[in-house]
Amino acid sequence: MKKSMKKFVLPLVAIAALLLAIAWMAGLFSEKIPPATNLPEIVSLDQAVPVTAEYIAVIEKVPASVEATQATLISSRLMARITAVNVRAGDTVSRGDLLLELENSDIRAQVQQAEAYVRATSARLVEAKQSLDRVRKLQAGGVVSTSDLDKAVANHTALVADLAGARQALEEARTALTYTEIVAPFDGRIVDRFAEPGDTAQPGVKLLALYNPLNLRVEAQVREHLALGLEAGQPLQVEIPSLNKTVDAVIEERVPAADPGSRSFLVKAGVAFDKDMLPGMYARLLVPSGSERQLLIPADRVAQVGQLHLVWVAQGRHVNRRFVRIGQVVDDGQIEILSGLDEGDMVLPVP
Repeated sequence: MKKSMKKFVLPLVAIAALLLAIAWMAGLFSEKIPPATNLPEIVSLDQAVPVTAEYIAVIEKVPASVEATQATLISSRLMARITAVNVRAGDTVSRGDLLLELENSDIRAQVQQAEAYVRATSARLVEAKQSLDRVRKLQAGGVVSTSDLDKAVANHTALVADLAGARQALEEARTALTYTEIVAPFDGRIVDRFAEPGDTAQPGVKLLALYNPLNLRVEAQVREHLALGLEAGQPLQVEIPSLNKTVDAVIEERVPAADPGSRSFLVKAGVAFDKDMLPGMYARLLVPSGSERQLLIPADRVAQVGQLHLVWVAQGRHVNRRFVRIGQVVDDGQIEILSGLDEGDMVLPVP
């Protein structure tokens, strides 16, 4: 009987001892400090600043690209062999500069033939005019018949028409000759070169790409909610990340039809000349999209501990330490508070 009692008593004693040890480690037998009784009192609120709320403009950065306002692909109007290409990619040209030359021996021959035909027809017309004058005098004296006069008039009229046709053919040949020398249509810069001497130029096939670096603009697909608030002449700003620059822009055009796929409008904004800016560069069009409420305090009132940010807030005559989540730093030394504070809270200096 005694053995069976010992068998049950010893485990119970061990369990009770274990429970007492756990209670002692948890502080059950020690004196507790009531909550909020250890907050230090504030000597003065003179250095406390209130949390202020401001409404700031919200800017949406819309992906865009730099494009040339004045750009063209240069091609030939004739099918002919290229004899010379006088420019390369990157060259700066002026209006009227000779860019390409095409073989023109056959067209020069056509011009010479047309000139010879004009001279021959002019000579025949002079002879026909003299003959017509003589026939008119003879017919007035009754020497020749009316039919002879009619023949002379018809011959003169036909030669007048032949001369007009010959001159038009000469003008056409001379115009075709000008097509063998391709010149720059405006001042600009060569973007790319697609042909070399010896190639055969065909009508409509690109030979050179040219743009005017003085006239650039930014084009962006702006979602319809923002685009409907934009008007021609409205000033905006454009970021050029690769150049680390922000430049001024003015809206030139908002295409009056939305893209049904993206539900966005194409917006074109002109930018000022910048020698480092090139067509095709990535840009961001800064479009206003309303305003939002922002809580601000001086940046020096925020302390950082590891990844956490702390502020000391006055509550009555006591100090309360709070964790806050911060946003961006404003230019005047203020910092945005995303959470942890309310408008009107009095923030103390960092101790």
